[in-house]
Amino acid sequence: MTEPPNAVLVIHGGAGWISRESVTDSMEKAYIKTLEEALIKGQNIIKSGGASLDAVQSAIEHLEDSPLFNAGKGAAFTYDETHEMDSALMDGATGDAGAVTGITTIKNPIQVARAVLDHSVHVFLSGGGAEEFAREQGLEQVDPSYFFTQKNYDRLKEVKVSMTVPNQEKLGTVGAVALDTKGNFAAGTSTGGMTNKRYGRIGDVPVIGAGTYAENEVCGISATGHGEYFIRNVVAHDIAARIKYAGQTLENAAKEVIATLKGKGGLGGVIGLDSKGNVVMPFNTPGMFRGYISLAGDPIVGIYKND
Repeated sequence: MTEPPNAVLVIHGGAGWISRESVTDSMEKAYIKTLEEALIKGQNIIKSGGASLDAVQSAIEHLEDSPLFNAGKGAAFTYDETHEMDSALMDGATGDAGAVTGITTIKNPIQVARAVLDHSVHVFLSGGGAEEFAREQGLEQVDPSYFFTQKNYDRLKEVKVSMTVPNQEKLGTVGAVALDTKGNFAAGTSTGGMTNKRYGRIGDVPVIGAGTYAENEVCGISATGHGEYFIRNVVAHDIAARIKYAGQTLENAAKEVIATLKGKGGLGGVIGLDSKGNVVMPFNTPGMFRGYISLAGDPIVGIYKND
């Protein structure tokens, strides 16, 4: 994929063991169609003069509503055969952020993160408290059965039988970064977590600076991968700090951080935009669902390493 300048929105749908051999033609078309639709939804908001926060939220909601990705409808199963979803959203103009973890009944977790950003004095809410807040905000609640997908349930059973950490799969998360016509960044990320996770495990997605970060005049970043490594290395903020304090380009900073992460055993990738609309999408796994769009252009989408 060639990344031109002046992109306004970049998205991802998870990184991992994604290869042409592991994705059927029909599934590939479905992935591409959903990614393109998400990009167009976000682009339309920015085209009409809307805010980057709204564009990011809209794109992520579309991915959450699809069973193809590990977020919202397609969330992974925990060890206890439940779903615990996390999300985060950050406003690059103000530095405000909203993050939630342990969501179990709210249809679109990214909406909870947005409500925290807009309507709470807190930044990070968890579990029952986050759900109570979401209900008070009037967000759509669904029965937990809404999040059931057979492929994810079968995957859980496979992992339990093999007793292995499910690292050779799509390390799913969805995310978006937008730059609106006023020059404001926003970044957001949403995930269904890790298959077979236990004890209320929380990954990098809702940890501001690890999986999600946005700062005007610097960059916006959303990450996907093995969350423990992204938390330990504060990946999203590390990329921004290299740009802000060391004068690196977005491309160099992001590629170096992802390469260094792989050396430590951390698998995954990031998407990012800088203030000139330059796009980065580096990853250290065989594939990553990803795409970008300019203000007036068509969606550009990739799945595999050489796309």
